[in-house]
Amino acid sequence: MSSSELLDMGQEATVTARVPDGEGDRLLLARLRRGEPEAFEVLVREHQDRVYDFCLRMLADREEANDLVQEIFVSVHQNVGKFREDAKLSTWIFRISKNQCINRLKYLKRRGRGRSDEYGEVGEDVLLGAMGAPQTPDAALDSARERARVQWAIGQLEPDARMLVALRDIEGLSYEEIIEITELAEGTVKSRLHRAREKLADLLGRLEE
Repeated sequence: MSSSELLDMGQEATVTARVPDGEGDRLLLARLRRGEPEAFEVLVREHQDRVYDFCLRMLADREEANDLVQEIFVSVHQNVGKFREDAKLSTWIFRISKNQCINRLKYLKRRGRGRSDEYGEVGEDVLLGAMGAPQTPDAALDSARERARVQWAIGQLEPDARMLVALRDIEGLSYEEIIEITELAEGTVKSRLHRAREKLADLLGRLEE
């Protein structure tokens, strides 16, 4: 089964199946390990939006993020039998996502596709993807620009700092979950996140000068 077929399965899943944490995760894992296609549909549908958002924050490229999401769920599908259930299922998926994003960033850097150095280089796709639904066209443009500024600033951080900002400040994960995902000590997570936030504030402040 191809990566696109795996992802499409989740997009076509019915809206009736929902998977809570705890017991729901255990039941879902049991179904996944029995190879039930419907179980994987539920897994993808429940997690793909957050995984995509995380990848987009890490890579700042919609096409790269979309491709990587497919690879992440292929990896999840292939390795679900190895999951030791030492963390929540969502935490394990984020751990895989984190590793895949770091590897993709290294690959892109080797190919000379690293971070942009100028705010003006923020891609049109990032601007369009950032636009919500404000009340007026002017408000829509202002909102898109502000979100693009934030995305640009996040993109200037080193990958580890970018990851912590995405996990804590955007995805809203607890420190306990972030520690499980990153395998860093709590003090290290908090100190690096503090420095990352200071760097973000400095970058955004420079754009306003």
